[in-house]
Amino acid sequence: MILLAGFAVLVVLLKALNHLSYRVLKRRVMDERRWDYNICCGTTDGGGINADIVRHADVPRFELVTDVTRLPHPSGAFDTVLCSHTLEHVDDPAAMFAELQRVGRRVTVLVPPLWDLGAALNLFEHRVVFLTWRTRHDDVLPPYIRFRPARWLHDRIGQRIRADGV
Repeated sequence: MILLAGFAVLVVLLKALNHLSYRVLKRRVMDERRWDYNICCGTTDGGGINADIVRHADVPRFELVTDVTRLPHPSGAFDTVLCSHTLEHVDDPAAMFAELQRVGRRVTVLVPPLWDLGAALNLFEHRVVFLTWRTRHDDVLPPYIRFRPARWLHDRIGQRIRADGV
């Protein structure tokens, strides 16, 4: 009985923390400065160019990106680049990160940390799991593994991606 009660408490806590890394920590990062390039903006305005693979909302200075590994900007075009909760959705995060480093002098990435299980292990959306306890990473790509169960599911029903993840 105690084990069952403990499990119920754990489930409630995980539900309460679901996407905390996105909702709270992303807002802090967005508020700290104007971002020259905010790739995969969803519905957020970073202050500079706001880029995404689809227009989710009416954000200013929007740029439609067709290939995240071949951005339409010269090398070093931006001082600060923010890539928030995006790398976990792509097949090759290292290739996308290399492209972000090419166009930006300083690159900040936000990824779902392992402590945010609801976000990190999202079977319907994510193609990789980042092996990190931190959300924010400046100028470094955290280690990751292919999320094979999610890839199997995506091959059968497609990959669902919602803007801003909540």
